[in-house]
Amino acid sequence: MKSGVLYLSYSGMLEPLGQSQVLAYQERLAAGHAVHLVSFERPADWARQEEREQVAQRMQAAGIHWHPLRYHKRFSLLATLWDIAVGIVHGWRLVRRHGLGIVHARSYVPAVMALAIKHMAGMKFLFDMRGFWVDERVDGGLWKRGGLLYRGGKWIERKLLRGADHVVSLTHAAVRVMRDFDYLQARMPPMTVIPTCADLKRFRPLPKPDAQASFTLGYVGSVGTWYLFDAAVLAFRVLLETSPDARFLIVNKGAHPYIRERISAAGVPDHCLDLREASHARIPGLMAQMDAGVFFIKPLFSKQASAPTKLAEFLGCGIPCLSNAGVGDMAQVLEQDRVGVAVAEMDEAGLRAGMRELLAMARDSGIEARCVASAERHFSLEEGVRRYQQVYESLSRSVHG
Repeated sequence: MKSGVLYLSYSGMLEPLGQSQVLAYQERLAAGHAVHLVSFERPADWARQEEREQVAQRMQAAGIHWHPLRYHKRFSLLATLWDIAVGIVHGWRLVRRHGLGIVHARSYVPAVMALAIKHMAGMKFLFDMRGFWVDERVDGGLWKRGGLLYRGGKWIERKLLRGADHVVSLTHAAVRVMRDFDYLQARMPPMTVIPTCADLKRFRPLPKPDAQASFTLGYVGSVGTWYLFDAAVLAFRVLLETSPDARFLIVNKGAHPYIRERISAAGVPDHCLDLREASHARIPGLMAQMDAGVFFIKPLFSKQASAPTKLAEFLGCGIPCLSNAGVGDMAQVLEQDRVGVAVAEMDEAGLRAGMRELLAMARDSGIEARCVASAERHFSLEEGVRRYQQVYESLSRSVHG
């Protein structure tokens, strides 16, 4: 007998993240388990009626029972506490009404709801961590390490990890870190690594433009917060030393003035830059113009638990990458699968050596096939769904065993 699942997400299903990282999985998992999905929707998203109806139809077609709640932001902490209380009450009612046996929480705020519901209803709790959230708040400059919020967050993290019946981590590196937590030495929960996956039916190699002759280095996505954009610009400037006709294709939304300013400050000629804005659906077509990808992420403690989606998308499109060590399992994937370069130092000398290695790799006739094989091995949506199915089956057996 298979247990029904209560899925709790603080991300809305009307957001791109909710659709790609929650709904895409649950559409497939609902075939084997009754899924009741509780999400917190932003009022601005909820106001888009046509999109709301499309998502609702998508849920209905997959057999998912959707229970959207309103997300509150005003008065920050109080709003979050209110949402947690509402989520606990609503979730507990669903569990009682439908006899659900598993509560699956995506990240820390829903996990607080899930742990309370577990104790109230006696069900199994799957903690889908998504990263070291408390440490991300510190590394992002929002909280002070050792401060009251940090200590409270770490106390909650300890409760969640000790109370979980199974933990999903994005990286093997994070699992190694957690194995050293003193409070888990005698009661380490079962852990499964499921990185951020991509739809490899969409992110796949496409024919390159016939007219393209110069080497094109690609950058996709955000240039702020965790990303070291100046290092990416420096990498392109180094590329110009050996490939003076190279092109820098950047796909970004909302930061074009900043990008142009940093390109100019680095002394990169403006004619080398091809700056675009595009919907997510158009990204694979633009990636087809790229010979290699570049991005660097701050190698902070919290980033050991991160799996950047853009790595999966680049590799799925057959594109080798230049990036850095110290972020999740990224360096291990790039180097062991020979699909990119992970530099230890992002100074000029380190980037020059990395770019030299990347250029040689990009000229390898087998590189596209290796990249695709690596993406399928580590980041395919189908593989991610298969691992979640195994976790659900394991928890179902313990519910009914």
